[in-house]
Amino acid sequence: MSIARIDKRFADLKAHNKSAFIAYIMAGDPDLETTFEILKGLPAAGADLIELGFPFSDPMAEGPTIQHAAERSLAAGTKLRDVFMLVKRFREIDQDTPIILMGYMNPVDFLGYERFAQSAAEAGADGLIVVDCPPEEADALSDALDANDIALIRLATPTTDDSRLLTLVKRTRGFIYYVSVAGVTGVKSVDADAIAEAVSKVRDAANLPVAVGFGIRTPESAASVARIADAAVVGSALVDEIKTSLLENTPSSVKVLEKAAILAQAVHQARD
Repeated sequence: MSIARIDKRFADLKAHNKSAFIAYIMAGDPDLETTFEILKGLPAAGADLIELGFPFSDPMAEGPTIQHAAERSLAAGTKLRDVFMLVKRFREIDQDTPIILMGYMNPVDFLGYERFAQSAAEAGADGLIVVDCPPEEADALSDALDANDIALIRLATPTTDDSRLLTLVKRTRGFIYYVSVAGVTGVKSVDADAIAEAVSKVRDAANLPVAVGFGIRTPESAASVARIADAAVVGSALVDEIKTSLLENTPSSVKVLEKAAILAQAVHQARD
């Protein structure tokens, strides 16, 4: 289904006046089997879409939480082929929940655009977010993804002006990811009232759902974003639970899924 899976999920939620809860986790953090346990449990915990990060040694847009997750994953030996295998295993038990791969250009470029896109499609991924890929240099990657029915999802930010926005939305599919704060992930807190106008402008320009991420850590902030956006993305708050579990020597999957369920409930009830 690929892109159709993303479109269907947003359409179903819109029909019920609900915003989506998008959960981010890093593949291979702290190991592949733990990641798979979390992946398996996220839909039941309330995740409507899942962003699965692939590790990179220099994640420039990430704060300390996800930087450390990438370091743990790389230390465990995670490769791109392992990430694809996680998606494939997930698809054996779940054919409905969209999976968005998220990472940086270097690993994609190293593998090759066509091979990456084909491998992602064969595994069952639906979309790709590449944080450091400017649209002016993305045509070859877009061609490869389009040929395999994988959505290239772009990021818009508070510093994106009207002219730049028109460039960003070209060839963007699935949804637009709006970065709610200037800076890296997991550091600043989102102010939903302050970004409401920008979210509306991005939605109109793209004619696509808008997911808001960066700075959402609490049920209250998740709910506030859900009232103005089509989706709320939470990453650092979930990844923090893995760090805590490692320090406490408790099962990481349990803590992540418990936090995800709390945040998902806040998002899904925000418009009631």
